[in-house]
Amino acid sequence: QVQVVESGGGLVQPGGSLRLSCVVSGRIFSINAMGWYRQAPGNQRELVAATNSGGMTNYADSVKGRFTISRDNAKNTVYLQMNSLKPEDTAVYYCNLKLFELDYVLRDYWGQGTQVTVSS
Repeated sequence: QVQVVESGGGLVQPGGSLRLSCVVSGRIFSINAMGWYRQAPGNQRELVAATNSGGMTNYADSVKGRFTISRDNAKNTVYLQMNSLKPEDTAVYYCNLKLFELDYVLRDYWGQGTQVTVSS
């Protein structure tokens, strides 16, 4: 079994910062890709940022220069540092992991979601 737990959301004023964390635990062989998605009311879920096992990263154009994704392989954790937050960043943020379990099958896992609200 694999467990994915997110934390770090909340209410912040425009221009503020938040850091999201996502920890995965369980019967894992290796983690391939880790990423963050978000979904605002009435919108489709969209990719915010992702990183692969080689350390390459990619970002949505709307967050480039403001958000930073990082991973701590020793802790099986991925972070999303969000700076200069804007009201349009308001959404539920989901962690996504593509990992190999002990049976060497690649599977997709999602966190439970954490609300980020940017408002004055």
